[in-house]
This record gives sequence, C-alpha cells and structure tokens, in this order.
Amino acid sequence: MADIKDPENTILMELKDGTVTIELMPKVAPKHVERMKTLVRAGAYDNVCFHRVIDGFMAQTGDVANGNMEQDFNIRMAGTGGSEHPDLPAEFSKLPHCRGSIGAARSANPDSANSQFFINFSDNDFLNGQYTVYGQVTSGMDIVDAITRGEPPVSPDRMISMKVAADA
Repeated sequence: MADIKDPENTILMELKDGTVTIELMPKVAPKHVERMKTLVRAGAYDNVCFHRVIDGFMAQTGDVANGNMEQDFNIRMAGTGGSEHPDLPAEFSKLPHCRGSIGAARSANPDSANSQFFINFSDNDFLNGQYTVYGQVTSGMDIVDAITRGEPPVSPDRMISMKVAADA
C-alpha cells in the first residue's frame, strides 16, 4: 500500500483484486474532493459498478443513483445518474489527465459533474482543461488495469467499498 501522507484526503477503494489508494487534491478542486468524501462517508459508492471501461482510455464509475449492483441494478441505466446533491461547477486546472489521474465525469455542460468519475488508463492529454482533475492513484494501478472492459461490460466490476483513509 502507498505511503499515506494526508489520511483525510486519501481514498481507499476496494476492488475484487485488492485496494487502490487515491490521493485527493483539495487545493486544486476543493468542491469535487469534498463531494467525493461526502459520498464515500455515506457509503454511496459501495457496490457501484464500472459502467464504461475503454481499453487504453479510462474506467468510469460513480453513478450512485443507478449503478449499485445490490439495488435494482440495470446496467443500461448505469451512467445516467448522479447523487441527491446538486451538480458541481467545473474546477479546471493545468493538471494533465495522466495515467492514474481521477477526472470528474460530466455531460456536455462543464458544470454538470456530480458523483461519477473516471480513472485514466493512460495519458489522455486531449482531456486537459476540459474535465476537472481531482485525484491521483498512488498505489494499485495494476488493480485498476484489471477492471473488466466494455461499454457497458457484460459482467461489470464494482467498487466493493470506498473509505476515507482517516476513517479506516
């Protein structure tokens, strides 16, 4: 496991193959970081599927309204919802969408991010300045690389649980 420098701003994502450690960036995107921690602490991300996983690009998850594989799950609906909280304003920065970075998923409206996010499999510079970057995988990228591919995957992987390291 990665050395945890800031437990309050570190997420531990449990996947079928192990733990992925994500360092959040509150100085870069404070609203997105706070939203993720709020949803993590509420258990909202537990059992939520990876509904869009494109080889060489990214793995998208976080639809807490329609992606929970333990609550009336329908893969065709996963990716269409958010949370009970209002959408977030974009917090664009100069940080690149590099391998392992966490980006806020959204619609065409830059201010429509809510609960969904993606993890970049590779450097995706074409996303720079268009999607909020608010975290970085610091350990477990090999586990992320093993997530089942598909749009949507036939048998999607899920986030078994997510915790703020300070609470673990």
